Amino acid sequence: MAHYVVPVKQTPAVPSPAATLVLLRDRPDGGVECLLMRRHLKSKFAAGDFVFPGGKIDAGDNPEDAARWCRGLEMKEAARRLGLEDAPRTALGYWIGAIRETFEEAGLLLAVDATGRDVDVTPPRFAEYRKACHRQNAAFWTMIRTERLTLATDRLVYFAHWITPEEQPLRFDTRFFAAPAPAGQQASGDDFEMTDLKWLTPREAVEAQQRGEISLRNPTVKNLMLFDGARDTAHALDRLKDGVVTTIRPRVVMQGDERTILMPGDPGYF
Repeated sequence: MAHYVVPVKQTPAVPSPAATLVLLRDRPDGGVECLLMRRHLKSKFAAGDFVFPGGKIDAGDNPEDAARWCRGLEMKEAARRLGLEDAPRTALGYWIGAIRETFEEAGLLLAVDATGRDVDVTPPRFAEYRKACHRQNAAFWTMIRTERLTLATDRLVYFAHWITPEEQPLRFDTRFFAAPAPAGQQASGDDFEMTDLKWLTPREAVEAQQRGEISLRNPTVKNLMLFDGARDTAHALDRLKDGVVTTIRPRVVMQGDERTILMPGDPGYF
């Protein structure tokens, strides 16, 4: 039997609210690919790892008129889906934050223009908007209002909720969403937070990690495999819709000099 040593109990860091978005696209030969981006080697969190686009949620992600700019999603419904009925504006901010972070990090914008068509982000001004968003989140709303865009929040499917282990000094309370990659747009790193990207099937990503070609974090692997075996993007998202989302908080324990991650249900989990 394994004997685990629980780290010395300290006051855990308060996890910051965060959102991440799994973008999917169809493979010509069947199945789906997921967008994975490599975090900058100087990042404070997950440096060098391949992750889904995402980041911390900011108060500016849910201004008072936020719902007006969201398609097919009201604050009460967002709150119900996340189990945040007492904080509807905060709940809506997760959807918005996932879209904003994806635009900042990957250059992909899930939004439609005033005619209802997917937004064209090729004009140079969108590159300037993206740079401005890195400096200040409020710039995202300047872009939305100036360009008369509507966020495609109706395309996002909420499917997972992970909280960083209490033993970690930097913690996040992260909601995971999935959506089809916007048609006609090309993903690109920002050389600020993300320096590389790959479109891989879930199995390709895990096999690349096993060969030592990329580094993946535990939540990334677990959530990637939820899309394994899907026939296409529509099938992958349909499998997730209306699913029960259970909060997952791993624990870090020591077995001798070996650091072990315990998942809920594992022997020794506390």
